[in-house]
Amino acid sequence: MRDKADYARKGIARGRSCVALQYAGGILLVAPNPSSALHKISEIYDRIGFAAVGRYNEYENLRKAGVTYADITGYQFDRHDVTARGIANWYAQTLGTIFTESPKPFEVEIVVAEVGAQPSDDQIYRITFDGSVTDEPGFVAFGGQADQVSAALKERYSDDMSLAEAFAAALAALSAPGNGERTEFAAAQLEVAILDRARDHRTFRRIRAARLEELLAEARPAPAAADAETPADAETPADGTPSGETPSADPSGTASSGSGPSGTAPGPSGTSPGSSTPPSSTGPSSPGSPSDTEPPTGPAPGGSDRGTGLGGGSPL
Repeated sequence: MRDKADYARKGIARGRSCVALQYAGGILLVAPNPSSALHKISEIYDRIGFAAVGRYNEYENLRKAGVTYADITGYQFDRHDVTARGIANWYAQTLGTIFTESPKPFEVEIVVAEVGAQPSDDQIYRITFDGSVTDEPGFVAFGGQADQVSAALKERYSDDMSLAEAFAAALAALSAPGNGERTEFAAAQLEVAILDRARDHRTFRRIRAARLEELLAEARPAPAAADAETPADAETPADGTPSGETPSADPSGTASSGSGPSGTAPGPSGTSPGSSTPPSSTGPSSPGSPSDTEPPTGPAPGGSDRGTGLGGGSPL
């Protein structure tokens, strides 16, 4: 039994972690997934969602079996009798039987989430490979390096977050050190779905394309805006002298004044006729002065914050 448990844990740890968390409008499900056809997140029933990590063929079989169980239960009794708790218990019994009786355990971890009419009615259940089921209030991270992701998510999670805030917290947790090699995600490397509390019947909805790009833009800081202000402020001091230069001085080593030697009146360029004293550094600059005619150099363009592609491999 211990060997089978170690085998299943190692298989699950090779994948990437997924997260599910509550926000003010429902439940958010986020999973790193480069595939657009093989889903980790799906719909089970009207207000119930499903997310899994591990071997795709194994948790896909469990997903389809869960959908069948929910449909039969709703048909025989009532649609309100189909609950996340009932489906989670059914998954726990199925995985427990497979773990004890089959030579090879399933290398999967599953989350079943149900959105309620009020945030207090939301339910999130985590089912492991050996059939253990736990109630996870608020948020849960599962699969991969779940401990590191859960610790990072705990620091950022709070009650009644907006969708953008919840997505930013999930993205920061999934980008935590130790959760694989990649630290930043593009829209093509993420699978995102929500259980929308405002919907009456089927609450499951995927977030794609433009909306996902907006959430990514809101979740990421904008370092270019801060870099654009600092060089412009430090480029030209108040006295008009370009950065890195000192006021001009006469050959004797003293700074020139606005009047010529022996108190003579300044000429058109700020010095008396025939005087070799350079223009004043404290007075108005001449029209030909570099500080007036040459604009300050702007900041260097910022680099892109997009990371490299996410490597594929099994398990998802």
